[in-house]
Amino acid sequence: MTQGLDGRRGVVFAVVAVVLVAVGLFLLPSGSSDEEEPEQRAQAAQERAGNASADPAGSAVPTAGASARPEEFDVYEYLPWSREQLAGSADVARRFLAQYATHRHDEDPISYAERLRSFTTAELAESLTRTVTDPARVEQERADQVVSEGTAKIRRLRTFGENSITWVGTATERITAASGSREVVHEYAVTTIQVGDAWRVFDFNPAEAGQDGDDVGPNAEGEGE
Repeated sequence: MTQGLDGRRGVVFAVVAVVLVAVGLFLLPSGSSDEEEPEQRAQAAQERAGNASADPAGSAVPTAGASARPEEFDVYEYLPWSREQLAGSADVARRFLAQYATHRHDEDPISYAERLRSFTTAELAESLTRTVTDPARVEQERADQVVSEGTAKIRRLRTFGENSITWVGTATERITAASGSREVVHEYAVTTIQVGDAWRVFDFNPAEAGQDGDDVGPNAEGEGE
């Protein structure tokens, strides 16, 4: 009697064990078994990391860092003027301003105007001649015995086009006069154009006037001294 009971208990225990194992396998999430191979887990981690760093289209997001090396970048390749042309234009603008700031009461006003003419177009030369030979101006400088030694410096490039280059420069007048000595500094915008192989000052104004240069190339071909 005891042996029959023990046999039935053994059968029941075996059935319960099989049921528990089956329930455990059903509850385990797919792919999360501790038995998974190390290579498979590493590959899955890499795939998840790749998905996190890709854009919605599946391509990598580009970085914004600069890749060009400064020594390989030549800005003159992108300008309508060569290094030599820019240097020539700036030099004419600077020397013109220095001459404009150099004048004295005992110099013939026409001589002063001719000095300026050597740097300018014919049209601007006519305008400057009227300015520097104005009787009121001439009389004022003679009365005060003004002697001005001028220097100039180009500060920056303001703008350029296919036909003109405009610089901003300072003209310094170191003045001795009957009324006393003083130093006067003015800032000008100077527009230059090419007339043949030479650079000429086409226009100049106080820098604060906002001169942006002039598209005057086609008209400049006929300019001369």
